[in-house]
Amino acid sequence: MSDTLAVLGFFLCGAVIFLAGGRLSLYGERIGELSGWGGAWVGLILMASVTSLPELLVGISSVALVGSPDLAVGDVLGSCAINLLILASLDAFVPRRRRLFGIASNSHVLAAALGIVLLCAVGMGILTRDALAITPWIGASSLVFLVLYLASVRLMFRHTRGVRGATTQPALDEELEPDPVTGIRKLSPRQIGVRYGLFAAVVVVAAVLLPSTAEAVVRMTGLQESFVGTVFLALSTSLPELAVSLKAVRMGAIDLAVGNILGSNLFNILILAFDDLAYTQGLLLADASASHVFTVVTVIAMSAVAITGLTQHQPRKRFVLAWDAVLILVAFIGNAVLLLSIQPR
Repeated sequence: MSDTLAVLGFFLCGAVIFLAGGRLSLYGERIGELSGWGGAWVGLILMASVTSLPELLVGISSVALVGSPDLAVGDVLGSCAINLLILASLDAFVPRRRRLFGIASNSHVLAAALGIVLLCAVGMGILTRDALAITPWIGASSLVFLVLYLASVRLMFRHTRGVRGATTQPALDEELEPDPVTGIRKLSPRQIGVRYGLFAAVVVVAAVLLPSTAEAVVRMTGLQESFVGTVFLALSTSLPELAVSLKAVRMGAIDLAVGNILGSNLFNILILAFDDLAYTQGLLLADASASHVFTVVTVIAMSAVAITGLTQHQPRKRFVLAWDAVLILVAFIGNAVLLLSIQPR
């Protein structure tokens, strides 16, 4: 297969992930509703794990089939950055010039703060080259990621139980129309489960093919794998988050959108542990480029801005994007320019 066809395949896989991932998210949301979980909890755990499925599969495929730790690490960290960029961009779609972060629940501050803790662990793993290895191909960082993620989930579960009444209803329910999902609520649980599995299979196939097509982008453009993984590959695998979060904001389910994004970022760090297990050629973080630290610092800064925005309850904004959304956008662009500037000449 020529590089040109491979690049076309890259964009085709991205389109498939966007369309199938969006439908997958809708069925996942309905499963969450049938389970009786709260909206913030559905966004944090169920929807986050569903929309992060491409990152998981792309990461494992990158290290197991392509043998590229940079594509895997870049995809995870780049997805975290793009997820926050998506959240900031959705600020433009909130009706009546209301700030997305200003009307979201304070319960999301904990998720964003825990995300920073996990990102710090990633940064330490990259800087130390994962010096404390458990085996020749499994780093101690993977165990740290697993423990921190499980502890974060437990903390969030206990926290959301205490504020469930404030997070189960859309923040703008008085201004928006009922959810227009076409026929999903009329399906039986079995039908929902079957269609959920079908769209999951489509996402799996597209995600497995994506890393090999990304290699063609590397060859044609001459860019480093770390940059391609952080920007192009991460953008493709973040499309389900875009689909479900945009729909949630239009429904007025602000907490579902914010919880989906922040929960996805937590789950993304856990994905690095699975990638490390699948990478048998060495230690994942030790073999990955040190340039990923720039993305780690950028995502920490973007998360800090989101926390600040969540604690500043100024519901109105003067322009299309509020100040916090603009700062997140600037941070993302700055990181992309920095990564591009350190490309070998």
